[in-house]
Amino acid sequence: MNSVQSQEGFAFNSTGIIDFLVRRWKPLLFITILAGVLAGAASLLIRDKYKSTVVLFPATTHSLSKVLMDVQGISRADLLAFGVEEDADQMIQILNSDEIRERIIQKYNLMEHYRINPKRRFAQTRLREKFERNISFRRTEYLSVEISVLDEDPQMAARIANDIAALLDSAKNRMQQERAAEALKILEQEYADLQVMVRELEDSLTAVRLLGINDYASQAEVLNEQYAIALARNNYTAANALKAKLDVLSRYGGAYVSLMEQLEHYHDQLALLKIKLKELRMDATRPITHKFIVNKAMPAEKKSYPRRSLIVLAACVGAFLVTLFTLIGIENYQTYKKFKSPQPA
Repeated sequence: MNSVQSQEGFAFNSTGIIDFLVRRWKPLLFITILAGVLAGAASLLIRDKYKSTVVLFPATTHSLSKVLMDVQGISRADLLAFGVEEDADQMIQILNSDEIRERIIQKYNLMEHYRINPKRRFAQTRLREKFERNISFRRTEYLSVEISVLDEDPQMAARIANDIAALLDSAKNRMQQERAAEALKILEQEYADLQVMVRELEDSLTAVRLLGINDYASQAEVLNEQYAIALARNNYTAANALKAKLDVLSRYGGAYVSLMEQLEHYHDQLALLKIKLKELRMDATRPITHKFIVNKAMPAEKKSYPRRSLIVLAACVGAFLVTLFTLIGIENYQTYKKFKSPQPA
């Protein structure tokens, strides 16, 4: 019984809606067509925009010096390897940086190009919002990065997209080179300090050598041997002379050995620091590209925005539904008032 009632109710409601559409088709059709015409006319006021896109892959984040100066192949860094997910995320973060945005705004005078009055309140905020609406970055499912630019001028859209891709390298190189330059200053100071220490040790070693100590180990061996021979031959004059040299050797020999060991150690450190300095100078002064460009931006031949057919369709559907529910509400309200009004006796 309940199922029959529900079916009858559904059939009644469906029939009622169809009957309502038949009775009210004129205002529904008129308002729908009017909305479509008005939406179409309004869409003509919207300026056409053309879309240009750059597709690129991030390169792996490696120090240039570690790749080029790694003669033994210890680091296993590959300058030609494509980046991973983190590299793509870092690339998008750099693309969204103030540095790139401000350079594009200044180069193309976007304040004037977007017809924003710089004297108006919140002009910079409006400029930034317009920039973000027209220029976007996204990571694709293939871990590439897509730079999309919408503009009324297709040539400018392509130029802006390609310039943003180029500015990516300059922005990342600047950040890395600033860090390398700071490290380079520290290392250059360390190298200079170590050179001073080496010169002081060499001066001390020269003073010891002036006393007659040039090679402690071989001199000690020869003098001891000659001293023993002189004593065996009862040549006390020669023995005394040799004994004096042995006394000098024993007094300053330890200092000589210590100075030689320190010099050898510091010379090794200087050699390592010299290699590090060469690496840091390369990182601080040699810019490299951090991307692989798959597609450069080209001027679009067809507009991408607005899609006037979709605007008209959405306006027609919206107007039809609003009119339908409004008319249903009016009719139900009139029925309700008629039912509630007192009946004549």
